[in-house]
Amino acid sequence: MAYWLVKSEPETFSWDDQVKAGKKGADWTGVRSHPAKLNLQKMVKGDKAFFYHSGGEKKIVGIVEIAKPAYPDRTAEPDEPWVVVDTVAAEPLKTPVTLSTIKADAKLKEMALVKLSRLSVQPVTDAEWKHICKLGGVKG
Repeated sequence: MAYWLVKSEPETFSWDDQVKAGKKGADWTGVRSHPAKLNLQKMVKGDKAFFYHSGGEKKIVGIVEIAKPAYPDRTAEPDEPWVVVDTVAAEPLKTPVTLSTIKADAKLKEMALVKLSRLSVQPVTDAEWKHICKLGGVKG
């Protein structure tokens, strides 16, 4: 299993929206960055991702599971190569983990969230996953 982090503006699609999608889940639409698209294409069913509220909040609020691997994004123009994956809410973090907490933690200094802050879909290492889950009060 691989670990990821996916970002969303809470005004556009929030953790609450993800939870409301239920067991059917939701398609992660709107990714328009080639590096982020390549990360979506690497995801497989069963992978897990942190759900990150970007914008003014800047915090990890939950964990989603990848329910369906990459397929064409219905919101893209027909000739565009964009893809989506389907995500299902797995669990909320008991304590959201803020970007400032992540930046201040020496164990997370190499995290893509710190180094590649604008990338909307990014990999998370096993060690980073375990540490953030601990900070967030969940087993993950």
